Amino acid sequence: MLVLLAAGLAKRFGGACKPLAPLGLQGEAVIDLTVGDARRAGFGDVVLVLGPQTGPAIEYHVRRTWPASVPVSFPVQEVPLGTAHAVLCARRHIGERHFAVVNGDDVYGADALGVLARHLDTEPSEHALIGFRLDASVATDEPVTRGTCQVGDDGLLLAIAERKLVQRQPDGTFRAGDGRQPEQLPGDTPVSMNCWGLRPTVWPVLEEAVRGSHPEVAADGTLAAPVQADHEVLLPEVIGAMVEGRTTGGVQPVRVLRDDGRCVGITHAEDLPVVRAELATMVARGLRPADPWEGVR
Repeated sequence: MLVLLAAGLAKRFGGACKPLAPLGLQGEAVIDLTVGDARRAGFGDVVLVLGPQTGPAIEYHVRRTWPASVPVSFPVQEVPLGTAHAVLCARRHIGERHFAVVNGDDVYGADALGVLARHLDTEPSEHALIGFRLDASVATDEPVTRGTCQVGDDGLLLAIAERKLVQRQPDGTFRAGDGRQPEQLPGDTPVSMNCWGLRPTVWPVLEEAVRGSHPEVAADGTLAAPVQADHEVLLPEVIGAMVEGRTTGGVQPVRVLRDDGRCVGITHAEDLPVVRAELATMVARGLRPADPWEGVR
């Protein structure tokens, strides 16, 4: 099962609907490419978490253009309380099954999603994260935010730190302008692009984190009372607390599955033509199909 987070307001993208940004050769949307890759990688049902503002347009696009063979549901995150809450909003559609979580504005590729699917099918005691190289996750020279990962010798996630204003320099190196150390980040630094494989044991952790900030939220993400969107509970921060043992229930292991492929996505409007050209080059080289639904049944 694939949970695709598409409820964001895309402030850095000028308020436009990033999940519908036309990236494919024929103008196919970001979410078309991601879900097509996920289906080829072995994922089945799709849960598309929407927001009240852009959700109707996304749902209309999906119902009009996606193959009828793709099972999809549309929970709504009524108030923007962060990505941890967005995942909770998908809970009633997932139940006790394992699932992947991905962003609605990134294209991870079928290979990375296939690695994640196989891990979920074969490792019942571990969550997982696809760790991309920093230099394979940045499309332009504009500043981005990246979750840098500290990984143990056993391949398990030890900590995750959100670094802001990460920018590629003229010499190809990377610098974080958030005032934290280290300022220079190697290009092979493993980073999270919110490509997670999670098991049902994560539900109490997410519920505790979200309800700790917003007690009005029910276990399935719905709102029992009006709530102020004054604090977002972010999934990487919750997972980071979990692997460090700072949540109820103790440590739950998260394996970092390294992927040396490209993860291309859009943060700024200026990224769009660059990412579109890069995806076209991948198609020309046979690295991805021209039709995002090729092979999808």
